[in-house]
Amino acid sequence: MTEKCSKYEAYFTFASEEDFKKHLEECEDCRKEHEKMQKISSLVQEVTPYYKKKRQSSKVFKIACSLLLFVFLATGIGIINFNTDISDTLRYGTTLSAEDLGLPVDSYGLIMVE
Repeated sequence: MTEKCSKYEAYFTFASEEDFKKHLEECEDCRKEHEKMQKISSLVQEVTPYYKKKRQSSKVFKIACSLLLFVFLATGIGIINFNTDISDTLRYGTTLSAEDLGLPVDSYGLIMVE
């Protein structure tokens, strides 16, 4: 019983093209492995256009979502900037008091209870 040749990967990766072809002519195991790799390669090349088309459609979806998010953010910022009631009361570092909210307060700024 003969051992199976395990030099295919080494010849494919490191050997020159002539040495690799010479080894394939001599070794039945490596020839079968090479045929199997050629079949896999042809399958990958056959599927490549479909995969690229799917990736391109997902790019279009991502761009559309980004533009929609940009429109919503720009609209929200525009509303806050042009609505003076909101922009006057909402400033960085300030807090809304009970008087700003329209609640009845006493001279100390506390909510009046009747």
